[in-house]
Amino acid sequence: MDAARLGRIGLWEHRLRYGDPAVAEQAVRRAEELGYTAVWVPDVGGDLFADLERLLGATERIVVATGILNTWLRDAVEVAARRAEWPSAWQARLLAGLGVSHAALVDAAEPGRYRAPLSHMRAYLDALDAAVPPLPAADRVLAALGPRMLELARDRTAGAHPYNVTPEHTAFARAVLGPGPILAPEQAVVLEEDRSEARRLGRAHLAIYLGLPNYTNNLRRLGFGDDDFADGGSDRLVDALVARGSAARVAARVRDHFDAGADHVCVQVLCPDAAAVADRAWRELAETFELHPAT
Repeated sequence: MDAARLGRIGLWEHRLRYGDPAVAEQAVRRAEELGYTAVWVPDVGGDLFADLERLLGATERIVVATGILNTWLRDAVEVAARRAEWPSAWQARLLAGLGVSHAALVDAAEPGRYRAPLSHMRAYLDALDAAVPPLPAADRVLAALGPRMLELARDRTAGAHPYNVTPEHTAFARAVLGPGPILAPEQAVVLEEDRSEARRLGRAHLAIYLGLPNYTNNLRRLGFGDDDFADGGSDRLVDALVARGSAARVAARVRDHFDAGADHVCVQVLCPDAAAVADRAWRELAETFELHPAT
């Protein structure tokens, strides 16, 4: 996997895993038809590989990426072995985004399990390298926010997939990664002109993340503080993390990431109906980005 294969614009969409499977298959086909080059899906439990197989089987070209595969939930050797069972064409279309998740989530099932996340990730990568066959470094990226995890991404994988970040963080991440590795940040967007409604949707989206130190610590590095995290997030914070307005205005934020050094941006469309895939917004953004289906 390289930046050219991953392409420029992808979609981050939890409903492709945690929604109706038939709807997910139709949606991923539409994403491919519209010209998006990758779809990113989360991992908070369930049969990850069955879901990835369904998405790969429903499409022909699009990259299917995990954003992220939870390394506390998935044994590295089993991950490598399951991928190795696939046809080579499917293997070439999987980008394994790997992440250490969050203490509050990991320890909920087994208190005290979450510790030394950087060492844990190093050991996980060692296990992927030692598997027979391995999951190659070129086909994996890390969910990296801070400098040490970004350095590990640079040294042991194809690059980094920062989540819940600003273009300023993208510039920081590119400086740590250097010119070669893939940098694929996520950008939440709301196609909504009404400022109050857009911020309401943004706050609903950010609610869980503002309680997770991995994210708030990273945001502190970017100049945000306790006042920004209180009461669902300050207007300044919400506006920085969630692009809002017309498709053209949203596209300008995405361009900010590219100007800061991103190779690929995965857009997460927020909409009032939490169960719905944002088909119309996908189409409007595809037109704005001037996407064309791959051939």
